[in-house]
Amino acid sequence: MTPAGIGRPFPQPSLTLFVILQVLDIFTTLLGIHMGAREASIFVGQLMNAGPVGGLLLSKIFAVFLVASALKFRRPRLVVFLNYWFAAVITWNLAMIAIAQLR
Repeated sequence: MTPAGIGRPFPQPSLTLFVILQVLDIFTTLLGIHMGAREASIFVGQLMNAGPVGGLLLSKIFAVFLVASALKFRRPRLVVFLNYWFAAVITWNLAMIAIAQLR
């Protein structure tokens, strides 16, 4: 928290937003792969050796584990950071989909 008038307080973590972002990431990743894009993450790319859906589900289990750990150890800023991270990932996915459309 910051004193009144000095900056803004840190945003509260939103688990609802986290779930929505996970669903959007799965959807945009699968759509991008269907359109010819490749997975940019080496970690998720290796998980996708089990198949696109299986790999994505494994990566989402890992993301849920991170959020659960952050909440258990009272690190709500990690949840906020992950929400920003996945918003950036979805933006990247949408850009790759747009580029694939132009080809």
